[in-house]
Amino acid sequence: MTPTLVLNVVGLTPALLGAAPNLQALAKQGAMRPLQTVLPAVTTTVQSTMLTGALPREHGIVANGWYFRDLSEVWLWRQSNRLVSGEKVWEAAKRRDPAFTCAQLFWWYNMYSSADVSITPRPMYTADGRKLPDVYTNPAALRDELQQRLGQFPLFKFWGPGANIESSRWIAHSALHVLEHQRPTLTMVYLPHLDYDLQRFGPNHPAIPAQVAEVDALCGLLIEKARRAGAHVVVLSEYGITEVSRPVHINRALRQAGWLKVRVEQAREQLDAGASDAFAVADHQLAHVYVARPELIPEVAACLRKLPGVEQVLDENGKRAAGLDHPRSGELVAVSAADSWFTYYHFLDDAHAPDFARTVDIHRKPGYDPVELLIDPRIALPKLAVATRLARKILGMRYLMDVISLDATIIKGSHGRPTDRPEDGPLFITSAPELLSEGAVPATAVKQLLLDHIFADAAGMRRAA
Repeated sequence: MTPTLVLNVVGLTPALLGAAPNLQALAKQGAMRPLQTVLPAVTTTVQSTMLTGALPREHGIVANGWYFRDLSEVWLWRQSNRLVSGEKVWEAAKRRDPAFTCAQLFWWYNMYSSADVSITPRPMYTADGRKLPDVYTNPAALRDELQQRLGQFPLFKFWGPGANIESSRWIAHSALHVLEHQRPTLTMVYLPHLDYDLQRFGPNHPAIPAQVAEVDALCGLLIEKARRAGAHVVVLSEYGITEVSRPVHINRALRQAGWLKVRVEQAREQLDAGASDAFAVADHQLAHVYVARPELIPEVAACLRKLPGVEQVLDENGKRAAGLDHPRSGELVAVSAADSWFTYYHFLDDAHAPDFARTVDIHRKPGYDPVELLIDPRIALPKLAVATRLARKILGMRYLMDVISLDATIIKGSHGRPTDRPEDGPLFITSAPELLSEGAVPATAVKQLLLDHIFADAAGMRRAA
């Protein structure tokens, strides 16, 4: 077996490689191909496809979250690996050679997986409402070992207005520690840094090259470590982030049509999914639309197709063609135009928005909210506003970190639909060009390609035969 390091550099595209000298050198010395992603091109769906070699209809991860019909609740960003059906790449490798080991570092659905080593964000939620930074690891002792060595995991630099290179730096150094001490056969590392400013400002903003260079420097450390160990190196990404200028308030349209219902709590409107005839779980440029009564489906589809910013509305045949015909999917799936993305907003008046709408709260919002990456630009002294709220927390007072805007137009980059140009989409780079065929790499082919890298000699013999 050949040790293999896989770096998942989120948002990396061929168009951005010019600002990444380490990754560009790897591509020139090895090989690079466009990666043909799946619909939706979002984190958990693409990762599950790459790791199982299956489409969403088979592995079941139809988006970053969905409507759990039996609970009548929308849940996003769950963490159990048992939600993902199908044989994972590390299971296939271990079946082939029991001596194989795998470290899965910060890829999603990383709790209770069958990987030998895993690390994933896992905050502590205390009874008084606090959220404390922490990680979950397997083996369990690795958690204290890493935090004693690297400090507390910077959770609030991993997502939210403070998200920056610090979280990717912590992840990279945790990977260096695992490579040194656990020496896995396959090491998979998730580096999220580019996700932040690409969504905040869009890929053409002048700040982006510096952000690419920052994550490239971390990749350089990991690539050098892998090379010294005689390992193959694979760098890939899940999607490309492209410029957007139009948020599509899909749930407001469904509410105005009379299908979406809300429940009023202390003058604030909560989505009442179980009582609604139709509502959407928005996830970047895709939205699963759940329709309670079959006879309403054509009418709801017609309504959505008229909505500015909606490019496609997939019915059963459309879902089947996209590989999204799974029971977790909505009865309809809406795909936005290239310059657009979907908000979760179900409230018509910001004064009636739920209290969590102005906070970073990925588990309570019934849809993805990229606006959490920015402090409300209307706050004159944002650092003072945050410090004041934190002071209340330290003093044991009730507080609400309500610093997030409800103006969705401030988001300038999004993803979810396959990009129109390959240079704006995801990529696959390898240090072993002999293992890579010509043409784009389908996301469903990544699992087998990783196995080929691990069992390189056998792969070469098979091709020669």
